[in-house]
Amino acid sequence: MIVHRIFAILATALLTAPCWAANVTVTASNYKFTPASVTINVGDTVTFTNAGGYHNVIADDDSFNNGAPSAEKWTFDHTYTSAGTFGYFCGPHGSPGNGMFGTVHVNATSTPSIALGGYLSGNWFNPDQSGHGFELEFTNQPSETAGQNTAIAYWYVYMPDGSGPNWIFAVGPYDSTASTVTLPAFTLAGARFPPLFDANALTQTDWGTLTFTFTDCNTGTASWNSGIGGYGSGSLPITRITSVAGTACPAP
Repeated sequence: MIVHRIFAILATALLTAPCWAANVTVTASNYKFTPASVTINVGDTVTFTNAGGYHNVIADDDSFNNGAPSAEKWTFDHTYTSAGTFGYFCGPHGSPGNGMFGTVHVNATSTPSIALGGYLSGNWFNPDQSGHGFELEFTNQPSETAGQNTAIAYWYVYMPDGSGPNWIFAVGPYDSTASTVTLPAFTLAGARFPPLFDANALTQTDWGTLTFTFTDCNTGTASWNSGIGGYGSGSLPITRITSVAGTACPAP
């Protein structure tokens, strides 16, 4: 049976996890951009930051350039106003598609066929990959960003090397007029089974992002983008397994 609540973890997540809505941060350091690939919607903003090294950021199509390379810590914002796939690179250490570069995938905005809400809560999986899956909760609990609802995702999956199970958690605000949400994800380690459980022993590691897009009440797509080796990025179709008693899909 899939665990429905992980009390201490969820409380920690709501207090400490970052909230990404219309802004995504990409960091330049160690001769790479992290994450190297992000997916956003038209009108969203990417914030590029330099965490260390002699870098700048230049669009492949020359639509933006934050200026001369610098070893100082800098921040540069760019808002994407059209759909498509857009590359960027560091002048001293890369070129389009080579070396220190990255990609922004921008989805067109449109009226969704279904909007996010509590009726999408439940367990979801890919029938072709039975054995791992997602538990999703779309709540009306405000997140750190006042006035927004909170979405919570648990991915019960496995380590890339097959060494054992792995639980990936994600939490953040969602737009109840949209059909897609991107949540920052993390993993936890260090604690022990009760009665030896010690919350102070928990360590949280940023994992990347999980994105859920729905076409109707029973089908959708789960996508991921991780900066941790072995996970990479990808997507898979998902189908509902369970729903929450008392909820119903809204009439079209």
